[in-house]
Order: sequence, then C-alpha cells, then structure tokens
Amino acid sequence: MSIKTIEWKDNSVIMIDQTKLPNNLTFVKYTKHTEIADAIKNLIIRGAPAICVAGAYGLSLAALESKATTINGLINDLENAKQTLFATRPTAVNLSWGLDKVMNAAKKCSNIHDVKKSIIRTANKLANDDITTNMAIGRCGSELFNDNDIVMTHCNAGALATVSYGTALGVIRSAKDLGKKIKVIATETRPIQQGSRLTAFELKHDGIDVDVIPDTATGYIMGNKLVNKVIVGADRILSTGHVFNKIGTYQLAILAQYHKIPFYVAAPLSTFDLNNKPEDIVIEQRNSNEVTNIGNQKTAPEDVGVINPAFDITPPYLISGIITEKGIAINPYQISIKKLFD
Repeated sequence: MSIKTIEWKDNSVIMIDQTKLPNNLTFVKYTKHTEIADAIKNLIIRGAPAICVAGAYGLSLAALESKATTINGLINDLENAKQTLFATRPTAVNLSWGLDKVMNAAKKCSNIHDVKKSIIRTANKLANDDITTNMAIGRCGSELFNDNDIVMTHCNAGALATVSYGTALGVIRSAKDLGKKIKVIATETRPIQQGSRLTAFELKHDGIDVDVIPDTATGYIMGNKLVNKVIVGADRILSTGHVFNKIGTYQLAILAQYHKIPFYVAAPLSTFDLNNKPEDIVIEQRNSNEVTNIGNQKTAPEDVGVINPAFDITPPYLISGIITEKGIAINPYQISIKKLFD
C-alpha cells in the first residue's frame, strides 16, 4: 500500500501536512471541525477525493464538539459545520458529495448517540471505499498503458490526493503491478508545485521512475516525442464530459491533441456532477501571494495585478477516455457516462 494521507484515530483526524513536502513528511492532528476547514483551505490536505474524506471527518469532529441536548439541535450544529467545510473549496464536487452522504446518514437516526456513531461510521466507510475505488480505477485504466510507456501527468492525482493509492497515479501503480515498466514525466504545476513537490515525492517513495519538467516545457516534450500518453485526475466532471481540473490541464490537452497523444482522465464516479452545465460552476480564485511569492521570497512587484484561478475546463473533444471504477467512458460522453451510472 502507498502512503496513507488521512485517517481517523482516537476521536481525532490525523493527516499529512502536504505543505511541508517534499522536505519533511509531517503528520498533524486535529480535534475541531474548524481546524479541518482551515487545513482544506490552506492546502494542508488537497485533492478532490481526499478533501471529500476530510470533510466527512470534519463533520465527525463537529458531532463530537456539539453540546446540543436534542437531535434537532445536533443536526443544526452539523448543518452549520457543513457550510463552513463546503465553503473551503467550491469547485471540487467530491467535497459536497461526501458532506451530503454524512448528513443523510445523520438524519436517519433517532437519537443523539446514534447520530454521532453513524457519522463516524459513514466517514470511515467513505475513507475505506476511496481506497477500494482507486484500486478499481487502476485496474480499469491499466489496460490502456503498455510496457515502456512514458506518461505525462499534471498536478497530483496520486495517493496524496486521495486516502491512498490515487486515481491517475493509481492507474500507473496498477500497470506497474502488472509488470509493465512505466516512466512518468511530472509537470512542476505552478504556482504551488504539486507536481514537483508531491507527485515526484510519492512516485520516488514507491520506486516509480519519474522526471520533473517546468510547465513551460510540455510542448517541447511532446514535440520531441519524449512522451506517448498523458493522464490527469479531475475535481469535477460534468455529464457532457467537460473536466474541471488543476489550472494548466486545458493547455496540456490541446498540446496532446495537436501531437496526437492520447489524453486520459482518471476519477471516481463521486467526481461526476450530472446536474450542472459548464457555465454554472464557480472556478475558485486563490490568493495572489501564490503567484507573487515563492515561500517568503517576493518574485513580482508589490502592486502588480494577479489572476490566479485554481482550475480550468477541458472540453470533451480533447479527451481520449475517462477512467472510472466502473469502466472507461469515451465519446459521445453523455451516452457513455450515463451507462456507467446505469
């Protein structure tokens, strides 16, 4: 098993502080739901599946924190905690999906004691299911990759973006487990460097060959035939096949199509949003300091304007296939995605 990102232990939440990687593998412990909210907002934990579980555990802590003496009072406290947790990352659909799962379980109970037990049980099930789901995604996607493939990936869709194993990197791990030799080229993924800090860290940890490149070198790598497949994760996928993922994914998909390189997305069904249209989705805008600073070092003029979207939208015509735990969706996506849910 690869690195475990988050777990519930002794009525507290233990998670890796991803802001300290790759220099230090540090675990932090939280006992309040507001601490979980801050951890999600500040990228101590990130990745759509991982923040889904973090949100569920945040509600578990909120249930233990509540001083309510009636079930209605407890549910009200949980609803307030849910709003706090949801507001941290509005673009990733898994977070709201996990919060809703926990709240639905809570509302089926008839007393306070059962609510608290049910919430923790549901959150733990989400965590365990995440690992099982990621391994199933890996098995489904591994058939698309051949021995000696060189695969480009963007941001981090690995064990650190999930409870463990990963989505896009889970496919690579599964291919390796089948005896295939896979080399990975990871983009640095500015401005937070999730590729160079996190993807490179966990692949080296697991003994998988990886090189890091600047984001600006992706065209060079593809144009010189130094990569033959691309795989990324997703934070939200619509029924139309539009993929919301880390900023920079869209331009990577355009380059892949131009160079006739298959471009795959790997994500669980919990990442799918079957109700909204592309124009309905709020793209998170992050702090300008992420762009104007590297650590405490200023790299841009003090008063410069900054545009810092966390995600972009990749249209379905650029995507060769969407790998899920139930199979692989291909164009036309509205039909193939519906079949996965049927």
